[in-house]
Amino acid sequence: MSSLNLDSITSAYTNSSNYSEAVSALKNKLESTDYSKATDDELMEACKSFEAYFIKEAFKGMEKMIPDNDEDSTASKYVDMFKDNLYQEYAESATERGDGIGIAKMLYEQMKRNYADSL
Repeated sequence: MSSLNLDSITSAYTNSSNYSEAVSALKNKLESTDYSKATDDELMEACKSFEAYFIKEAFKGMEKMIPDNDEDSTASKYVDMFKDNLYQEYAESATERGDGIGIAKMLYEQMKRNYADSL
């Protein structure tokens, strides 16, 4: 289905360092997409993308609870530089393996119920 481009949805939050900008881009993409014509696989992939995003944001929130370390080592600079990518990979891996938190499955089932009526 051409109207559901998961790469653009995923890139809306992975390529943005600004949270509100990413949310706005994702919202615009979701509002302009007709999910009633999506295949089951496309719908599930969109749900998995959302769950991965949610898990990534949870990781980032948990990190804020850790007190800052004043250590100014080269290793910590590299960790900070790639931390967002690491969280994204952890989140996508957990979602793909089925170790996620179940949001993708619940969202998929809800969307199937809602869009089944419009077919």
